[in-house]
Amino acid sequence: MDLRLNGTRVLVTGGTRGIGRAVVEAFLDEGAVVGFCARSAEEVSATQEALSERGDVTGSTVDVADAAALAAWVNRSADTFGGLDVVVANVSALAIPDTEENWELSLSVDVMHTVRLVKAAMPHLEQSPAASIIAISSVSGRESDFASGPYGTAKTAIIGYIHGLAMQLAPQGIRANTVSPGNTYFPGGVWESIEGGDPDLFRTAVELNPTGHMGTPQEIAAPVVFLASPVASRISGTNLVVDGALTRGIQL
Repeated sequence: MDLRLNGTRVLVTGGTRGIGRAVVEAFLDEGAVVGFCARSAEEVSATQEALSERGDVTGSTVDVADAAALAAWVNRSADTFGGLDVVVANVSALAIPDTEENWELSLSVDVMHTVRLVKAAMPHLEQSPAASIIAISSVSGRESDFASGPYGTAKTAIIGYIHGLAMQLAPQGIRANTVSPGNTYFPGGVWESIEGGDPDLFRTAVELNPTGHMGTPQEIAAPVVFLASPVASRISGTNLVVDGALTRGIQL
């Protein structure tokens, strides 16, 4: 299927590893022009070098909790690309333990970076013929689990925020959706850490999934890119759960 993304101008936060990097790669494979950011200058440089032969990609060092830096990156990228069509809010603090510090971190990074990314991008998206906003939430934002607390609450808030945007922006032809991954395993990710530090929890998490295994970043990236594409032009305000039938509640 041709997703009609060739030349589409895309920004992805947290694009150096895991789901974010897979999203960058998937957009590049569709011919999109992609800008991504992350905090580590070394990782940004290495990722841009690794992906440079895959397509038109630009990495930037940005702390998304810094509102001014995030807005500057968005505007600088839009100037370079000649506009924006798609933004993907992917960064998460992954602040799971229930501490006051993690509540503040989750709200600042997970929620407010999403809000600020959208606000900064909006003047550019309004000029796009096929604008799309995607935010990465989590099944922990839909059901109570071990990550309920700062992380899960922030992910629930993101779903609510994006759904509201979809309704508000529909008259302008701007779509907004969330993708909620289930447990996703990749080198350097949280589940690799849990596998080594808490093998009982890791084993329980794997056993809970009817597929018998965790997902991969590439399995999350594919639905993200589809939802962002003009092919999904009638889909807005949805929360697409990508979890291998992990969650038990019926999504009505």
